[in-house]
Amino acid sequence: MASELEILDLLYYTFQLALRLAMPFLLTSMVVGIVLAIFQAATQINEQTMTFVPKFLSILAVMGFLGSSILVTLQDFVKQIFSIIAGG
Repeated sequence: MASELEILDLLYYTFQLALRLAMPFLLTSMVVGIVLAIFQAATQINEQTMTFVPKFLSILAVMGFLGSSILVTLQDFVKQIFSIIAGG
């Protein structure tokens, strides 16, 4: 049985990992959204698909670039969790 300190440490690492994996997608979506909002304000074009499609494509591009490293990180985390479960 893991001690409370080990469980809290694992919980902290889990939240840190979730933030580290989600941050590229969130930042990309935010930057693209700000650029599109400035463009829409300058041109007074208020089309909903104009904000959705570029954000979607930029997130797909980030997934293409970082997908393999995200998968490896998640695999290492799952192996660590399984080793903790098996060990104790």
